[in-house]
Amino acid sequence: MLLKNKTLGSALIIAGTAIGAGMLAMPLTSAGIGFGFTAILLIGLWLLLAYSGLLFVEVYQTAKRKDDGVATLAENYFGMPGRIISTVSLFVLLYALSAAYMTGGGELLASALPANLFGEEGAHLKTSILLFTIILGAFVVIGTNGVDGITRLLFSGKILVFIIVLAMMLPEVVPMNLMEMPLDYALILSAGPVFFTSYGFHVVMGSINSYLDGDVKRFRTAIILGTAIPLSAYLLWQLATHGIFNQNEFVTILKENPTLTGLINATKTLTGSDVLSRILPVFYSLALITSFLGVALGLFEGLNDLFKRAKIPANRLSLTMATFIPPLAFALFYPNGFIAALGYAGLLCAFYCLILPIGLAWRVRQQHKNLPYRVAGGNGMLVFALIIGLLIIAIPFLIQAGFLPQVIG
Repeated sequence: MLLKNKTLGSALIIAGTAIGAGMLAMPLTSAGIGFGFTAILLIGLWLLLAYSGLLFVEVYQTAKRKDDGVATLAENYFGMPGRIISTVSLFVLLYALSAAYMTGGGELLASALPANLFGEEGAHLKTSILLFTIILGAFVVIGTNGVDGITRLLFSGKILVFIIVLAMMLPEVVPMNLMEMPLDYALILSAGPVFFTSYGFHVVMGSINSYLDGDVKRFRTAIILGTAIPLSAYLLWQLATHGIFNQNEFVTILKENPTLTGLINATKTLTGSDVLSRILPVFYSLALITSFLGVALGLFEGLNDLFKRAKIPANRLSLTMATFIPPLAFALFYPNGFIAALGYAGLLCAFYCLILPIGLAWRVRQQHKNLPYRVAGGNGMLVFALIIGLLIIAIPFLIQAGFLPQVIG
């Protein structure tokens, strides 16, 4: 019964979409902040983004059809400009992320296969990217049921590997290291947009609503449970990494090698475990795959919604080609072409995951006074969340202008 529970499956899709490969590098971002303030930041952003996810539940009560996408909701309440803005922001974000995941997944597959199995190094990598996309893309084409099934399996593996990693690292934690204060309190603000994207599950809201047949109670439960899992994982991961390094060690590591590899090597040195250095890349792979599935599913369903609106034939073939060919082309021929777009992913994520649901909820409350479910906090909470969202959007520009410090690492 539990294995067939759609609410649990939806929660795992949400959690799997949120917990991406970037989680492993989170300690690098928070190196100069210290564990205490990092935990406060993570909890605060979790409350904010779980709240915005619940706003989608409130808005979806007014959907005419259970399979309506977010862009359709935006058009219902803001007209064609709302559809265009929400669609463009979503697709640029999802295509950029998809291309990045395809490239990363292809590199992982290429390194796992015998060297030059498919020819020279370039051909080997391109073939690996293609295989990665075809194999995992098949589950997305099947639909939410397909992603649900493989996500349960991969998520279980990811949790198992994570537990093993924590079991090796937590005994090495030094309590005094957890008491470190920020090197610069302004770094807390600078790290906000980076951590914000770690809760970016909102791209699958339309798919989850359709999968749960518009059931408000189950939708709410899936969001609360699905976001609580990443929060717990992030806190434990930060506890383990901040606990084994003091800030001076962190800064030294970043100066020598400001990458995930540097962190893995340092962890291996401190724990004396070769197994740990081998297991961390496995976790990285599982995190990347589950994130790719969630992002690709959100893109597939978003295109389905767009095709219906534009009266374009929305069959499996056309949707599959539109979902995978554009990011695959960039991943194969312009692997660095999406770096600039990814640099703005935080801005797009802030708009789509926070500004848009706030705007939709505001209009819904104006037009529908007696909805069965309304998120707590009233309109005052909407205004507060909007201010936070605008601040998150402004932070990268403030860093660029020199008003805020660059995040370490």
